[in-house]
Amino acid sequence: MFGLLFSKTSSAQEFDCVVTINDDQLEAVSFEYINELKPRIEEYINDFRWTETDYQEEERIKCQIQIIFEDANTTFDFSARTIISLRRPIYNTTNETTTIILSDDLWQFNYPQGRTLIHDDLQFDALTGFLDFYAFLMLGYDYDSFSLLGGTPFFENAQRVIDLAQTTGALGWTRTTNNRRNKVTMVDDLLNTGYEPFRTAYYEYHRLGLDMFTENEDLARENILTVLRTLRDNKRRVTSNFLFDVFFDTKSREIAGIFEGGSTEVKLEAYNILAETDQGHLSDYSGLQN
Repeated sequence: MFGLLFSKTSSAQEFDCVVTINDDQLEAVSFEYINELKPRIEEYINDFRWTETDYQEEERIKCQIQIIFEDANTTFDFSARTIISLRRPIYNTTNETTTIILSDDLWQFNYPQGRTLIHDDLQFDALTGFLDFYAFLMLGYDYDSFSLLGGTPFFENAQRVIDLAQTTGALGWTRTTNNRRNKVTMVDDLLNTGYEPFRTAYYEYHRLGLDMFTENEDLARENILTVLRTLRDNKRRVTSNFLFDVFFDTKSREIAGIFEGGSTEVKLEAYNILAETDQGHLSDYSGLQN
C-alpha cells in the first residue's frame, strides 16, 4: 500500500484478488454450477470499497484465494477449505513478497445456483461473513507491513465479524480446545497488547528490512536480525505460538535467502535464533551454519 509512501492521484478499490476453485471432490453433476462462485467472489472482494483510502491501480493489494470443496448436499450446503495468500511490492524494486499465507479448514455455507452476494454489516451470513473476515485480516496485515500497528482498525473489524458470527452459532467461529489455530485465537492475539512486539517486528521486517535492501543490504540484514531477536523474546513471553507459526510458515525460505548473503557471524547468529524460535523450518536454515 504505497499510499503511505507517496500521494495518490487516482482512485481504485483496495483488492486485486484472484479466486481459484477445486471441485474435484464434488462428484454430483448437480453441483457443477459451483464454478460460478469464482467471478462472484472476485467481484464481491475487488469491487467493494473496504476503506476510506483511495488507491492507485498499481497499489491494489494482490491476493489469491484457493477454495477446495470437500462436500455438499442436496440443500446446497457446501464444506470447503481455503488457502489465502497476500502479496505486497518491495520498495524500489519490481519484486514482491508474500506477506502472509492463511489457511482455514472449516468453511460451511449455503449457496444455491445464482445466489447474489450482498454485504451486510448487521447480519451474519456464513458465505459473505467469511469473505468479510478474511478481507479485514488481509487489510490488517497489509497495513501492518507499511505502518506501525496500522492494521489495528481492520483487525477490530474482523473481531466484529466474529462477534456477529457467534450470535448465530455458525460452525468454525468459536475457540476450540483441541485446535488453537482458529479465527478467534488469531484475532485475539493480533489485538492483544502482549503481541505488539510481534506486530512491531512484522512492520520492521518489511519496512526496515525488505524495503531497505536495495539501499543498504548490510543494514537491512542487521535490521532483520533485530526483528528475529524481537520475535524470539516475544515468543518466550506469550502462551500462543499461532502468529509466529503463520509468520514463519510464510517467511522461512525468504529469511534463509536474506541471510545467505551475510557475513559468517551474522548468519550464525541468525541460525541460532531461528533454531530456537522456528524449529519447524530448520531444514530451510541449514545453509546458514556454513
